[in-house]
Amino acid sequence: MPENSATVDRRAALKAKSRKAILDAAEVLMRERRSTNFSVDELAAAADVSRRTVFNHFDSLEAVVTAAAGRMLVDIVDAMEAEAASGTSATVLGDLAAAASADHLVPTVAYLIEVLGGDHAQPVERGAVLMQRAVALFTDRMSTSIARRHPGVDELQVAFLVAAFSGGLLGLVEHWGAATGGTDTPDSRRAWNDLLARLVLVLREPAA
Repeated sequence: MPENSATVDRRAALKAKSRKAILDAAEVLMRERRSTNFSVDELAAAADVSRRTVFNHFDSLEAVVTAAAGRMLVDIVDAMEAEAASGTSATVLGDLAAAASADHLVPTVAYLIEVLGGDHAQPVERGAVLMQRAVALFTDRMSTSIARRHPGVDELQVAFLVAAFSGGLLGLVEHWGAATGGTDTPDSRRAWNDLLARLVLVLREPAA
């Protein structure tokens, strides 16, 4: 007998609630330990779900960490949209630069560099890969946000520009981290904005 819509909706709501609980717990553990050094069992206990439930939502512990880190970056996009709700920026590139400004991104990026890098027993490459995956989630969210805010610009052009910007952003993070140690200070924020300005210069705005 087919399920009615109320049953399907209730099941979807419970699934979304469990997923949110897992991500919330991952963020708490990451903040408490300043690393991703926790087990699936510890995560499940913190989220008040079973180990099986964790794997029903995520393929691995690293997938949980990536989603949690990505959610932190996505929150920045949501905040940008809320700030800009009263109007639309003149350009797509202007929106991207505003979202990636030091005041918006440096606190979260500095935190993620510390946490995803973990302790010295963990390879540095792992943190870089997790950061790339988190930025990919940020990119997807930015593409959706920008397309909605600039309906007159071709969606494919927006997607290409956002992808190019995000690729440049990963390079920016690497150079910025090497130059500043990846910490959040007034000087490091100025260095970030200088690099961001250089990134903006090499990109081209799509025609409306």
